[in-house]
Amino acid sequence: MASVSSANHILTPPSLTSPSPPLSSSNKSSLSFLNASASTTPFQSLSHSHSHSRIRSHQPLFVTNVLKTVESADISVSKGRDLDHVGCKPTILVSEKLGEAGIELLRSFGDVECLYDLSPEQLCSKISQFDALIVRSGTKVTRQVFEAAKGRLKVVGRAGVGIDNVDLQAATEFGCLVVNAPTANTIAAAEHAIALLASMARNVAQSDASMKSGKWQRNKYVGVSLVGKTLAVMGFGKVGSEVARRAKGLGMHVIAHDPYAPADRARAIGVDLVSFDEAISTAEFISLHMPLTSTTSKIFNDDNFAKMKKGVRIINVARGGVIDEDALVRALESGMVAQAALDVFTEEPPPKDSKLLQIENVTLTPHLGASTKEAQEGVAVEIAEAVVGALRGELSATAVNAPMVPAEVLSELAPYVMMSEKLGRLGVQLVAGGSGIKSVKVVYRSARDPDDLDTRLLRAMITKGIIEPISSSFINLVNADFTAKQKGLRISEERMVVDSSPEYPIDSIQVQISNVGSKFASAVSENGNINIEGRVKYGIPHLTRVGSFSVDVSLEGNLILCRQVDQPGMIGQVGNILGEHNCNVSFMSVGRTIKRTKAIMAIGVDEEPDKGTLKKIGEVSAIEEFVFLKL
Repeated sequence: MASVSSANHILTPPSLTSPSPPLSSSNKSSLSFLNASASTTPFQSLSHSHSHSRIRSHQPLFVTNVLKTVESADISVSKGRDLDHVGCKPTILVSEKLGEAGIELLRSFGDVECLYDLSPEQLCSKISQFDALIVRSGTKVTRQVFEAAKGRLKVVGRAGVGIDNVDLQAATEFGCLVVNAPTANTIAAAEHAIALLASMARNVAQSDASMKSGKWQRNKYVGVSLVGKTLAVMGFGKVGSEVARRAKGLGMHVIAHDPYAPADRARAIGVDLVSFDEAISTAEFISLHMPLTSTTSKIFNDDNFAKMKKGVRIINVARGGVIDEDALVRALESGMVAQAALDVFTEEPPPKDSKLLQIENVTLTPHLGASTKEAQEGVAVEIAEAVVGALRGELSATAVNAPMVPAEVLSELAPYVMMSEKLGRLGVQLVAGGSGIKSVKVVYRSARDPDDLDTRLLRAMITKGIIEPISSSFINLVNADFTAKQKGLRISEERMVVDSSPEYPIDSIQVQISNVGSKFASAVSENGNINIEGRVKYGIPHLTRVGSFSVDVSLEGNLILCRQVDQPGMIGQVGNILGEHNCNVSFMSVGRTIKRTKAIMAIGVDEEPDKGTLKKIGEVSAIEEFVFLKL
C-alpha cells in the first residue's frame, strides 16, 4: 500500500474558475443554471486547490436532491430551463419590508416589485412572474409556491438566518437555490442579550410597570450585581462570542460550552470552554446562543434545570424550542430559576394563556434580537448581494441547498455519500464534551488513480455529519469548506492506492479526529486519534473499524458500542437486557485484537434505549465501557 496523494486543506471559501465557454444550442437547456438572460454567463464550475476531478469540462450539472440522497440514495438531475423572457432583466419579488439599500441594489440588477402582506393564494397566483423571491420570517414559501412558479423561480432569499418558513426539500426538487443572510444580525442580537441580562438583573421591566401603575416599590425590586458573577454562554459562535466580549467588559467571569469552538479563540478573549454539565452547574447567569436541532430541542428541561445552581438566571435570544417552557415555569415556581429573560418562544407569538406571560420575574420581548435600524439595513444588503450573485450564476457561501456535482460522479458515489455523512456523525458523537474539534484527517483507499477520484462531495458530507448535529448550519458542496473554516475546523485528505478492484471508486474511508478526548476510549487508536473506518458492501455503508478494533455493522438505525472482556455469553446477556426492554436488535458484531482479552461488541438497535436500559448494560460486570450513538 502506498500513499499517492496527500494535502492539508487550509479551508478557504470555494473559488470560481474563469467563465465557461458558451453552450451550444443542443446542450444549453440541460446545462444552464440560474441563467436569467441570454447575456448571463453560464454557471461556473467549482474549483478547489486539492480536488482530483474526473470531469474536465467546466459545465457542471445542477443536482436537485443531493441533500435527499443521504436518506434515500435517490438521485436525479434537474435540467436547466431557458426563460420565456430571454433578453429581459430578471424579475424579483420582495414580499416583506426590506431596507432601502438592499432594494436599490436589487433595482440596479433587475426589475423589482415590492408586494407586502400577500396571502398564500395571492403569492401562488403571482409567483410564476418572478425569477427570485425575497422573504423574511412571515412569508411561508411552501411546496405549493414552488409548484405555482412553474419552473421559473430560480432563487429564494431569506433576509435573516432561520429558514423554517422555506420548504427546502421542495426548493431543491424544483431546482431553486435558497440563500440566507446569516452575519448581519450578529451585533444586534448580542446587544439585545446584554440588554436583557442587565435589565433582568436590575428588574427594569418590573419596576417600570410598577411605577406606571402608580406605585413606588424600591424595596421590592432590589436587584443583583453582575460584577464577579459567572456567565455561561451556551453556544460560542458569532453571537455567543460577542456576548462574551461584552460580559467581560461588565466584569463578569465568562465560561462557554460549544463542541466546535476552538479553545485558543475562546482563550484570546478570556473565556474558558467547559462541558455542558459544568457550564450549567457553575453559572449564576446562563445565556443561550445555540441553534434549534434535534439534539438541542428542549435541552433545557427538568433534568438539566435540576443540575443548576439554585437562583440561576436565564437569557434566551437564540431559538425558543431549546427550552422546555413548561419545565421552565416549574423551575421558576420552585425558585430553582430566579428569573428569565426571553426574546424567543416555542410558538410565536406565545398563546395568550401561556404561564410565561403571567409570571412577574420573567422579562419578555417579541423577538427583537435583530431589530435595529443598522441590522435591518445590513441584512437587506447581504441578502440582496446573495440573490443578485445567484441570478448571475455565482456560487454563494450562504447557499443552504442544491450542491452541484456532475451527474455521473454523483451516481457512482451515492452510497459513499451516505457513508461519509454517517462517519462524520459517529465521529462527533464520540468526542467528549468540552473538546473543540479542530483537526480532521480523511484517508481514502482506492485502486484508482487519484486524478480519477473526485472527493469534494465526500469531504462536504463528512463536514456535514460533523457540524450539522449541533449547529444551525446547512452544509453542502457549495458551503462546506467555507463553514468549516468559520468554525475553525481544518480538514486534510490523503489518498492511498490499494490492491482492489478499480470497478469501485473507493475501497474504504477512514476518519481521524485528533487532539480531542473521547467518550469511548476504545475509539482512540495507537496514534492518539479517534479513528473510525467504513466500507460499502453490496451497496450498503458499513462501519468496519473503531479505534484498533475491527467490526462489521451496517450504518443504519442506532448503534451501541461496548468494550468488554472477551468471554462466552456476552452477546446473550446484552441481547436479553435489550429484549426485556422491547428494544429490537437489528445486527450484532464482535471484534477483538487478541483471543480471550478485550473485544468490541457493536449492536444495532431500531429504537433508542431508555436510560434504565443503558444503565443495566453498563452494570454487566464484563463490560468496561459503552456508548450509545445515533446514526
